[in-house]
Amino acid sequence: MECKDVGILAMDMYFPPTCVQQEALEVHDGASKGKYTIGLGQDCMAFCSEVEDVISMSLTVVKSLLEKYHIDPKLIGRLEVGSETVIDKSKSIKTWLMQIFEESGNTDIEGVDSSNACYGGTAALLNCVNWVESRCWDGRYGLVVCTDSAVYAEGPARPTGGAAAIAMLIGPNAPISFESKYRASHMAHVYDFYKPDLASEYPVVDGKLSQTCYLMALDSCYRQYCAKYEKLVGEKFSISDADYCVFHSPYNKLVQKSFARLYFNDFMRNCSSVDNDAKEKLQPFANLTSEESYQSRDLEKGSQQLAKHLYDIKVQPSTLLPKQIGNMYTASLYAALASVIYNKHASLSGQRIVMFSYGSGLTSTMFSFKLNEGQHPFSLTNIASVLDVTAKLESRHVES
Repeated sequence: MECKDVGILAMDMYFPPTCVQQEALEVHDGASKGKYTIGLGQDCMAFCSEVEDVISMSLTVVKSLLEKYHIDPKLIGRLEVGSETVIDKSKSIKTWLMQIFEESGNTDIEGVDSSNACYGGTAALLNCVNWVESRCWDGRYGLVVCTDSAVYAEGPARPTGGAAAIAMLIGPNAPISFESKYRASHMAHVYDFYKPDLASEYPVVDGKLSQTCYLMALDSCYRQYCAKYEKLVGEKFSISDADYCVFHSPYNKLVQKSFARLYFNDFMRNCSSVDNDAKEKLQPFANLTSEESYQSRDLEKGSQQLAKHLYDIKVQPSTLLPKQIGNMYTASLYAALASVIYNKHASLSGQRIVMFSYGSGLTSTMFSFKLNEGQHPFSLTNIASVLDVTAKLESRHVES
């Protein structure tokens, strides 16, 4: 079977109808005004009430995707779930989702859950893509579900919670197709965020270390991605070659820092994406060691200001859902992708979106999509219409 342009054919998303305003949370926590809204860059946080969890959210989003795109459940041959929300230490969330497929007599579906902090959804996606591209593929669709409920103990990390489930249909001739040749990963052993206490759903977080690990992994993936691109295309890669950059978003401020970091990388690699005025301003930081550069507040601030004009074009459209819902762990990166498609679907054909996935502990991958309008029902216009982001956000109940 000829398998071209394997990627995302269809997407749908579900998030709880309950949320709190970050401004109200600042007041409740006695935090200084703007600490969560400006400091973290967040507007709102979704949370599961006592009648919802990752299983109900996943069942809802899978059923909704199959119905809205008119997919016969018999046409699914692989189902992978990415999640770090432990409902059962042995039984995969995937097994609960089989209820939808058993009704139609389809029990021949490969795949189970992938878990490593926020990266599990990317692992699940890559597994499905690899399956469709492999000799084992039987011609049916792959289905990826990313779902989490992010909750933190009282304290500075609590406003970085959130909850959602995203479903993505995988197959050939996709409007959102993988550029598989340029994939780059960075994996290491770190204790920046982990959940050793099985009786508690709260993680142990070293916020400062986690941020440094994130940026270090980003640097490593970007360098390798650029090297692979240059080897295959014969030209230097820079952020000018990406129409949009989409990042895993624990909170928006880290996304701003991440894009500024790619801009600094381009400066260090002497790319034309950095103009002469910016080069002059970044020159004082050229001789910092990697470690010094992660800790330098002046570099962080300076590069963010210099990259802002590009951030507004290439990153800002991806921030809609993550700022409104909060950190969705495995679903976070794909909610950011959904934001770009919803906001920009009319002008995306022929464009490239660079994605950066990070999971603490530590796993990360940078990859990219090439976009085309596609054909109904698997078109960018239809995906944007199914996502229906504005209506879903406006129909939420804001809780005290």
